[in-house]
Amino acid sequence: MVVVYTKKRDGTLEELGRTEVIMNSLDPAWIKKITVAYHFEIVQPLIFHVYDVDTKYYNLPVKTLKLNDQEFLGEGGCVLSEIVTKQGQSLTLDLHNRNGNKGLKNLGKLTVHAEETVASRNAIEDPFLRISRIVENGGSVPICKTEVVDNNLNPIWRPLCLTMQQFVSKDNPLVIECFDFNSSGNHVLIGKLQKSVADLEKLHKQKTGASFILPSSAQHGHEKVLKGQLFVDQFCEKQLYSFIDYVSSGFELNFMVAVDFTASNGNPRTPDSLHYIDPSGQFNAYQQAIMEVGEVIQFYDSDRRFPAWGFGGRTIDGTISHCFNLNGSASGVEVEGVQGIMAAYASALNHVALAGPTLFGQVINNAAEIAGQCLSYNSRKYFVLLIITDGVLTDLQETKDALVRASDLPLSILIVGVGGADFKQMEILDADNGCRLESSTGRVATRDIVQFVPMREVRAGGQTSVVQALLQELPGQFLTYMRSRDIKPSAVNIARTSASHATI
Repeated sequence: MVVVYTKKRDGTLEELGRTEVIMNSLDPAWIKKITVAYHFEIVQPLIFHVYDVDTKYYNLPVKTLKLNDQEFLGEGGCVLSEIVTKQGQSLTLDLHNRNGNKGLKNLGKLTVHAEETVASRNAIEDPFLRISRIVENGGSVPICKTEVVDNNLNPIWRPLCLTMQQFVSKDNPLVIECFDFNSSGNHVLIGKLQKSVADLEKLHKQKTGASFILPSSAQHGHEKVLKGQLFVDQFCEKQLYSFIDYVSSGFELNFMVAVDFTASNGNPRTPDSLHYIDPSGQFNAYQQAIMEVGEVIQFYDSDRRFPAWGFGGRTIDGTISHCFNLNGSASGVEVEGVQGIMAAYASALNHVALAGPTLFGQVINNAAEIAGQCLSYNSRKYFVLLIITDGVLTDLQETKDALVRASDLPLSILIVGVGGADFKQMEILDADNGCRLESSTGRVATRDIVQFVPMREVRAGGQTSVVQALLQELPGQFLTYMRSRDIKPSAVNIARTSASHATI
């Protein structure tokens, strides 16, 4: 029997589930699956304990078995990200006993397989008004609606995308209602009809309309069939791939980092500086951001070689640079792993003088150049630039221009604000209000590629870590880019049953 645990931040183990007991086998293959909620934005350590169950307990439910009464054979551990990024989503672990030696009784390895459980990746595109799903008690739950078309008795609405998670099945009855919009919120029902998705597909194929009906409550006891009809001009059924589909078939996230070396950070040799390296080992805000974000993204990058820059500092040749190699090399910008970034950062503080002003444009352009060059030979890479800064931008419009250009590339930009500066400009760059960035030439960004988090607000809230707040939009940005270019994952062999969980 295998018992699956997750290791919490304090090091304690929390049991997630147990497999069934396989009798008299030295090469067991368990059927029972353990469901784990997959969170891209955090590191999720998993521990697997293998037990030899005594024969007198075979007929007892596994949940009731006392583990101290069973023979411990060995344990293995990994991070959930390590499994989902493997092709085939299988990972073989060496088993050890608790003192680190190899597992007992020649039980040397454990293979763990993960599969994402999503009901379906089918989606329907069709024009509609307000659509509701009928639920078991006979009521209805609104699931989508169109935009308002002004002053038009023959409106054509933009297509909408509806997932099977919303409509459950193609034969499930749906209510489609047509309203006359009222700014007070008291919309007037013009008519409604009931059709399934399968019915809507049939309307499209037959190029026929379905008549709206005015309910009896408005017509003194009988329904009135209206002259107005609904036509389905478009019907497109397509497969939607998930983030896990891509990373498990070889797509990678390539991490890049840029650190603010402007003078507003304070003298790195004084404890009140944002760049102060504490001899006790406690991380400053820059180190914390690098470690926490890097620890998550490193599992999605096969070679773990990360470009690392500084900006706003006076380099060893006496010039102020707004994009210099953090490792001090004149040619190579990459460092080895997250620890390589940390070491390059600490070393740069001894060789680079803090200066200014705070300019993002050159760093973003360099990251965009790397992402753009990769497009010509590899469409399976997506780049993530982490910018850590304490200051107010001096080149806001230049930064907007760079971001608008970069919005066509496989690139997302994460910005962490440290210290007590006014970060209103950063919030403008993070288009969470729905307004996409516009360049100085009037071009609008293809998509939102920026996520900004002020570290002080995350710390004050106490509920969400910096990493979670920063990374929560990244899988969505990745998927928006891949879907907009119709880039599909390869060799997807994943069974699906429900959203956003991985079954082990």
